[in-house]
Amino acid sequence: MDIRKEKRLNMALQMSNFKKALNRFEKLVEQTAAQKRDERAGLFIHKEDAIGYDKFYASVQKLFGPDVKNQDVKRFYRKLCNNMDASADWCEIFGYFSSEEDPIASQLDEENLVFFVSRKRRILISGSRRRDVIKSIVKIPHLDLLITATQKGLITVFNNQMRVQTSTNVTDTSWITGCDYLLQLKRIVATTERTIIVWDYKAQGSSQDNYFVIKPMDHCLLCVCVVPLPDHLCRDDILLGDDGGFVNRFTVNSDDFGIKQAKSKRKLQNQVLDSKNFKSVKRKLHNDWVMKIRYISALNCFGSCSLDSNHSLVLESLKRLEDNLPVREFSMPRGANTFCYCVKANVIVTGGDDKVIRLWHPNISTKPVGKLVGHMFSITEIVTNEKDQHVVSLSSAKVFRVWDIQTLSLLQVFHDSQGGPGDMQIYSMIYDANHGMLITGSSVMDMYPLTRMIQDTKQVPHTHEREINVMLYNKYFHQVLTICSESIIRVWELETGLEVYQILEPHGFNTEVTSAAVDESGFLFATGAYNGTVRIWDFGSGQEMKVLPEGKDWKEDEHCLRRLIFLKAQEKHQQLVLALERNGTIKMIQGKEDDIYLMVIWELPDVVPFLQDGKHAVHLRMSTRDRNMAIPFPDVELIVERNFSQPTDNPTMDLLRVNCIDLLQVEGYNLIAAGTLNGVIILWNFVTSTVKKVYRPEDCFTVNPDLHPKHFKINDILFLFRTPECARRSSQDSICSSSQCESSKGPQSSKGSKQSIHDSEVKGEQTDVMVGKQQPMDKKHPGIANLPEVQPPILVTAHEDGHLRLWTLEGRLLKDMLPFTKHSAISLTSLYTDSCTRILLAGNVEGHVILCNISSFLDPPHDEKKFKQLLSWRAHSLEIIQVIYVEEKQVVLTASIDGSVRWRKTSSMSLLFKRTPPKAFEVEQDFEFFKSLSSPKIRRYPLEGFVTENREAGIVFGSLPIYSISSPTSLRFLPLIGIEAQKDSSDGFTGKKKGGHVQREKAPQRSLKKNLVPQINLASSFFPAIPK
Repeated sequence: MDIRKEKRLNMALQMSNFKKALNRFEKLVEQTAAQKRDERAGLFIHKEDAIGYDKFYASVQKLFGPDVKNQDVKRFYRKLCNNMDASADWCEIFGYFSSEEDPIASQLDEENLVFFVSRKRRILISGSRRRDVIKSIVKIPHLDLLITATQKGLITVFNNQMRVQTSTNVTDTSWITGCDYLLQLKRIVATTERTIIVWDYKAQGSSQDNYFVIKPMDHCLLCVCVVPLPDHLCRDDILLGDDGGFVNRFTVNSDDFGIKQAKSKRKLQNQVLDSKNFKSVKRKLHNDWVMKIRYISALNCFGSCSLDSNHSLVLESLKRLEDNLPVREFSMPRGANTFCYCVKANVIVTGGDDKVIRLWHPNISTKPVGKLVGHMFSITEIVTNEKDQHVVSLSSAKVFRVWDIQTLSLLQVFHDSQGGPGDMQIYSMIYDANHGMLITGSSVMDMYPLTRMIQDTKQVPHTHEREINVMLYNKYFHQVLTICSESIIRVWELETGLEVYQILEPHGFNTEVTSAAVDESGFLFATGAYNGTVRIWDFGSGQEMKVLPEGKDWKEDEHCLRRLIFLKAQEKHQQLVLALERNGTIKMIQGKEDDIYLMVIWELPDVVPFLQDGKHAVHLRMSTRDRNMAIPFPDVELIVERNFSQPTDNPTMDLLRVNCIDLLQVEGYNLIAAGTLNGVIILWNFVTSTVKKVYRPEDCFTVNPDLHPKHFKINDILFLFRTPECARRSSQDSICSSSQCESSKGPQSSKGSKQSIHDSEVKGEQTDVMVGKQQPMDKKHPGIANLPEVQPPILVTAHEDGHLRLWTLEGRLLKDMLPFTKHSAISLTSLYTDSCTRILLAGNVEGHVILCNISSFLDPPHDEKKFKQLLSWRAHSLEIIQVIYVEEKQVVLTASIDGSVRWRKTSSMSLLFKRTPPKAFEVEQDFEFFKSLSSPKIRRYPLEGFVTENREAGIVFGSLPIYSISSPTSLRFLPLIGIEAQKDSSDGFTGKKKGGHVQREKAPQRSLKKNLVPQINLASSFFPAIPK
């Protein structure tokens, strides 16, 4: 009995403790939600009082014990941050979700599948007739349009938002059987049982419903496809399959439809054209109905399938339609209803009434290379997902099966549950690669999205497990460097996202890395840690080269490094780094070639005590200290009055502590700008030997005395300076890329690129920071004297109150803007500009990125209306710590404390930067031998064979694979190789076969060192040319 009582008492005590923990948890949730509301309202919250994720997770662990999983708490915290008013259930902390549905099926299983069936979207056929069905769906990838054709004559064009762009009704007595898009004529072609319809979907007004009718046809048309002919303008070839087993090639020209005629001659409605006036050829290839016809550009041939068991699939070039030579035939029981081609795997997938999916090699028609069994009814449609290497098959019972084409394994099975097997039959199916969506057509149009395309807020992809402290971009290696709070350095390839290498504990055990910088050449990078140590590394290998050890008398966090900037060294094999410490100290660190230790050689004096009591400027005395080397900044001393007494224990001095810096070193300017915790800008000018307070909040606008001084805290500061070269380009349509601005870059650039000025004559109002004498002309740039006048630099600051402010060097406010986002007054954290100072990017604490156009604003008289915010988007769910614009890729990189680095290529960027991409290098014949033009690159994936054998050559030699080696996108600066090279640039590879070797039409871009791999053309030795 005593044991039972003890158990009851323990149970009651546990329940009581758990109830208390739940009450505390509710208070914690209410406190966190209230704080998030205050942040969105623009109210300032001290960082020591802020409840971040780490603090929230520690509190939950303290309440419920260490068994609470990190991913469950993180999911709950993100849900709370996104919607503070949402109902919060404590069960979610432990991974349980209260729902009427099965939580396992709804939360776990479906998210692991290929298609998110529960997110299916349905679109009804607007204006359709009774019992009408969608017979054909066509996707136009380059226009991002979707075309549907119903059986009773409704043709509809949808835009990328799946909204109806235009439509027409075909008034024909026979039913529509298929449709496609004419690439050259830019019209839509549809087939009925006895006619061909050509419709100009872009026509306006009364002529919108006009179309051309081509008839008569010899047999009932069942399917249609268009042959892409990029070399033939104003002409398209149409392939037609009919119920007689014939494949017809129909040629249409722009003159046939009066496209070049006057408008008055096009007002006739529904013109009927005689099919005998068109060039056409046909050949009987099957003994039964032709069910589907496609043109496969990768194989340069067409394919047609039929219910014929002997001639089930024919794969041959278009020339075989004009003669009676044997064709390549594939046989299968009961024929084939549908087929498709997978480019990467180089297989043709077929399906028919025998319920078996077969995989064929294009040149081996005797036996399939694989079979997929599982369907219980006839297979009616098959599509492929090239990116994921998936095959989606559909049966007449409306059952979908998703297969992995590499492993031949089944990934997912789902079905359309609405209606019976005979009701709402699905007649067409396509896969939209642009949006990652499976689209089917019946009496309605259903869209099944890929699971990875659904933005899942509970599981965000991570670059690091912990929050990111630093992100850098190396434009010469095209690599991204990231550092997290766990002090793990990782280097990634920009294009592929693959990790190159990582460095664990770079500054020792349990020492957090807080800052980093890449030097101008891209070969070195420096890191600064929480304890004040600095290390220099080789970027290519990650090897440590030099170190600044920790001082003996240093406190734990007094010398924590907030910012590092590489300086231009005057001597070779020497490194100079400008460092900002947490206590506001700005110092210079030197590394010599023969010494592994770094040393501090220069330090700015503390000017904060001397800028109190209304004093705005302090003069500097250049020191006469002898140095055995030249440094970018001179040694300076403050010139102060003798009776000046330095104040002690003044609380305002701590608010003047420097929080961020930027520098500008070009001809005529040698400046360091510093932003402080209370919003004051301090400008060190080494040309005029002064240091002054450029801006104070109380000088520009009325300050609310109830606001904390940190409300105006400057989180980032940036110089905006445009060189004459970039000023001249600003009047042109295109903007220079980073490679084009290479020659104009200045000796220093801490963010973006500030180019040097070789020759400038400043006119008009002269500030106290400018040099008014005309500089001698640079002999290397003889034409630079005609460049536009150099404009003084401008300062831009990102504030805690969410405002973006632009200043002159005298402290005059040019623009005060509150960026427009979902919630106003959100603290800004990071700034970045491009090399020619055309755009300005800013990130805030809620994960938004703001893009502004400042191209016209920088030109005097700095009209406020010319400073325009173009757009903003939510890049992360939490605070952004760094935003970078990669000019050559036109990509915005963002890093956040949520542990992820993401990039986005926006349409607005392409509107601003209209740089013509470099043209490829074209050769007339393959080289037999040539040397590699750069160091070899390690390939992470095996080479992909795209033509493996030739039917005429035989199976032995024909089985040798032919590989395609990627070529650089631009070789304009490299010498021509071989005497047969005729051109140094072209629009791309021709794609023509030469001696059995097939070249790719477009060479994929590579992000790292672009190289050529030695290659011997042995194809012509083994394989004869394939006749078309």
